[in-house]
Amino acid sequence: MTGQVPRAARLLPWTGLDGKPCYVLGDGAGYVSRIADDVESVQLGMAAELLDHAADMLDDRQVTAAQLRYVVARMAEALRDVHRIAESRGARLRAVPGRQ
Repeated sequence: MTGQVPRAARLLPWTGLDGKPCYVLGDGAGYVSRIADDVESVQLGMAAELLDHAADMLDDRQVTAAQLRYVVARMAEALRDVHRIAESRGARLRAVPGRQ
């Protein structure tokens, strides 16, 4: 790692088996970081699709309460994922020298 400044720990977009956060150390170019980037991309895409689906459901007068509860539960999961991604990216931005 000559000439490279190691970055702070990156919060990964998944948890361990016990639900605790997982982190990776490195410059952001390693295998685990690339997998994390891919997982984040999938999570963000799924959240966007879920928003579209929820909007369609809200326009449908025949949607049942059970269907709405199900989509709200999936939206809570997606929001949790998006929040975790935002936390991770914000922490990495703060770790860049010269940024506050």
